[in-house]
Amino acid sequence: MTWLSTLVVAFAMSTDAFAAAVSKGATLTRPRFSEAIRTGAIFGFIEAMTPLIGWALGSVAAPYVEAWDHWIAFGMLTGLGLHMAYNGLKAADDDDRPVRSRHSFWLLAATGFATSIDAMAIGVTLAFVDNNILVTAAAIGMATLVMVTLGVMVGRMLGAIAGKRAEVLGGIALICIGTLILYEHLAVAVVT
Repeated sequence: MTWLSTLVVAFAMSTDAFAAAVSKGATLTRPRFSEAIRTGAIFGFIEAMTPLIGWALGSVAAPYVEAWDHWIAFGMLTGLGLHMAYNGLKAADDDDRPVRSRHSFWLLAATGFATSIDAMAIGVTLAFVDNNILVTAAAIGMATLVMVTLGVMVGRMLGAIAGKRAEVLGGIALICIGTLILYEHLAVAVVT
């Protein structure tokens, strides 16, 4: 793979994480830049590890990962989205809701993993081409770090506009991302 194709793959893998980060940033009360970097680092690390795992699994797991990756991502993102929307609706009814300035590590890790399953499938594919997987994984991780950090800060602005309904909108965004991932994979399956 050339450096240009590595860069394209890296940023393509980070787009789902960017959209999820916007919804995460929108649900926080004025997140600081340090929280955006923290979120970006968690997503970036996970996004860098999944292609390595996929590459290591190689051809043994290729049919399994490719056959189910979109369903796994859809299920996880929909579940997280429904949970966020439920919490947002519950909090909207309660004026005494706690102010949240950061998300838990485990919530971020679960969201990061859900948005990185496609990177695992890419890793499986990269096992069969001339590619330095360490360079590609590092590029994917760095691109995700940058995109997620920007996404949280964009979400901060949207959260100020959306107010108490930001968590509901963030949940709907995660459900939409999961549905889009599912649609893209099913549409490709129908064409082929």
